[in-house]
Amino acid sequence: MADNQNPQGNYDPAGSTQMFRAFVDETPSGGRQAAPAAVSSGPRVGVIVGVIAAVAVVAAVVWLALS
Repeated sequence: MADNQNPQGNYDPAGSTQMFRAFVDETPSGGRQAAPAAVSSGPRVGVIVGVIAAVAVVAAVVWLALS
């Protein structure tokens, strides 16, 4: 089967990934350095809320099973 998109065969699949990582790793202009710190606390809060919700559901199931 022929490769119609790149017949030369010199396509580097990691090239686009490397370019994207270089784009992401660039420091943003305008002094927006505080944004990543605020985002990093988001998943931690979500995990804590999820664990509390799971404990509440398990406690409710146990309470209903024993009553």
